[in-house]
Amino acid sequence: MTYLLTKVKKLYRNSRISKKLFLAFSMMIVIPGILVSLLFIRTQENQLYKDAMATGSSHVSRLNEQLRSRLGIIESASSTALNQKAFVDFIHSNMRGDGLRLVKFRQNQFEQMHNIIQSHEMISELSFYVDNPNLFEIWPEIYHYDKFWPQNYWVTLREEGGAAHRLFAFKNGEHTLSYYRLVRLQGQQQKLPTIMEVRTPHSVFFSDLFEENGGDFFSVVMDGSNPARNVYNPRHVFPQTAGNELNEILGSIHQRLDVLQQNSPIKVSVGDHTYYALYRYIAPLNAYVVDIASHQDLMKGPRNWYLLVVAITLCVLLLLLLLVSHTTRRIFRRLDRVLISMRKVRQGQLDAKINTGLGENEPGDEIDEVAVSYNSMLDEIKQLMTQVVDKQLIAKNAQLHSLHSQINSHFLYNALESIRMLAEVQRQPAIADALVSLGSQLRYSMQWRSDTVALSEELSNIHSYVRFINFMEGGNIVLTADLPQEVLRYTIPKMCMQPIVENAVHHAVPSGGSVDIQITVSVENNSLLLIKIRDDGAGVDSEMLASLQAVLRGESDKPIVTSKNGLGLENVHKRLQLHYGQGCGLWIDSVQGDYTCVTIRLPWENVNLGGW
Repeated sequence: MTYLLTKVKKLYRNSRISKKLFLAFSMMIVIPGILVSLLFIRTQENQLYKDAMATGSSHVSRLNEQLRSRLGIIESASSTALNQKAFVDFIHSNMRGDGLRLVKFRQNQFEQMHNIIQSHEMISELSFYVDNPNLFEIWPEIYHYDKFWPQNYWVTLREEGGAAHRLFAFKNGEHTLSYYRLVRLQGQQQKLPTIMEVRTPHSVFFSDLFEENGGDFFSVVMDGSNPARNVYNPRHVFPQTAGNELNEILGSIHQRLDVLQQNSPIKVSVGDHTYYALYRYIAPLNAYVVDIASHQDLMKGPRNWYLLVVAITLCVLLLLLLLVSHTTRRIFRRLDRVLISMRKVRQGQLDAKINTGLGENEPGDEIDEVAVSYNSMLDEIKQLMTQVVDKQLIAKNAQLHSLHSQINSHFLYNALESIRMLAEVQRQPAIADALVSLGSQLRYSMQWRSDTVALSEELSNIHSYVRFINFMEGGNIVLTADLPQEVLRYTIPKMCMQPIVENAVHHAVPSGGSVDIQITVSVENNSLLLIKIRDDGAGVDSEMLASLQAVLRGESDKPIVTSKNGLGLENVHKRLQLHYGQGCGLWIDSVQGDYTCVTIRLPWENVNLGGW
């Protein structure tokens, strides 16, 4: 298994990116497609289940209302019959005493009662059971109480308020629904009360309530106390399909019936099938009206959709895969052009740009963005190479100028040394010191052993310059540079401080006056070394200061004219930025009549310092 997994990983790793993307897109389409199809079918099943339950609940509620309405019709018919007081009184009297009176009863009261029965199609029989020894049982509507069974049922009627319905009547109970009602309680001549019985056949009472074979639900009326006694339409397709399992299904559902939970569907499993049941309790009958549906029958629609959905999904997947294949081929043809250009550049052809074919304002897609960035990178490489060449030319020119100036350097040093000795012989120490300062400056500026020097060397040269200027111009220039020893060893570019001090001397010192020049150092964010050269001279007016700062920020293309303002800062600033980046260079702050401060920004890490 490990070997096979390794081989698959190796095969995948060595495959072209187009094949990897094709495989990835295929998986991204196939898996979601299958999941969406299954989710769609599952959603349809859930929705179908909800709709079926809602329809079944509405149907069983309607059946409940119709059954209660029909029970009300039977009760109304019984009340109409009991309103025939003459009939009720006669059957409780001595019917044997007078034959003429019996004939009149037959023609009047009995005929009226018979018409009442005939006027209600739902009622098949209406009988009175009377405890009267003088009763004639010559009509089916009048019986002696001895013919009623069970004899003590009147007790139950009394406990239930004098009337009760039975889903299955005592007489012909398999096919008849009955309504029993107490007519009269015991009297002086009656040991037992009189009971009226109204009977209606199931076929009449439940006619047109049970669908024969239509609909998804099978309607059943179940006796509340006896699970084996039910009323349903045997011609419905459900009992014919269930066969011998019907009784087991009805029994399982009867066990779950609950008056308090009659709004919740019941789910039972019998064999390999699942059934749902919705029901309502009919209190007068002590029975339940139940609608039953098979899960398989309800879901037969979504089950048939599986094949259709899968077929549609496969067709869509095929089209998507063809589209992805075509798109990836077009994309990788463009990537191949990028690779070809890179190979040419690797061989030294820096002009091997990629032809994107984009218009002036067309952004293109990600590959076009890569191509445009690649072309820009080639332009930047050319520009950087040009800058490197220019940098090397500057260094070579500086070396040539240095060599040129050194041609007669020994002659100049010897001449200055001879003049110094003569000044000391003639007791002119000021002239001798001035010559020593001048010689130090000439030696520092002419000898370029390296492009960088220690800060102490640059500072020593500045001290020599200030001493010589004080001698030449009779000025009173004070230079203060009290710096830590570790900073004096710091390496800085040669001649980066000298031009700034010269500007301070030539432009900050008033005529015949003095100026203090202070040099300090600090570190900013552990990344930059700040060398500040501050003088308390005349300062720079605000308009000139704004112009200088704009040039140093790179916001102005107007150069600093040295002959006009005497501040030769731009050259030093550009050299520092050329070597150390945009974060380095010069900055100037000034208040006219108060001070001028020039800050040199250099990298804090010496390893980042280079030469000119």
